[in-house]
Amino acid sequence: MAFEQKPNSGALFHNERKESDKHPDRTGSALIDGKEYWVSGWVKDGSKGKWLSLSFTPKQQGTIRRSNSSRGREPGDDDEVF
Repeated sequence: MAFEQKPNSGALFHNERKESDKHPDRTGSALIDGKEYWVSGWVKDGSKGKWLSLSFTPKQQGTIRRSNSSRGREPGDDDEVF
């Protein structure tokens, strides 16, 4: 069964294309209030432990983003869970 994005949810995957510290550690997509977004996540280390900082960018027609989610990856495809 193909992955179907459910309303007000998203999925993040390990970013295999990370080349610098500024690139996100995780990438994916989300469907919020009927609008699609790219999601980027950075694993941060603070005084209370590790946490995930997120950024949401609206998807627009004609934009292409190379991430695990755009290559048809589905949650549970042997991804590391953080």
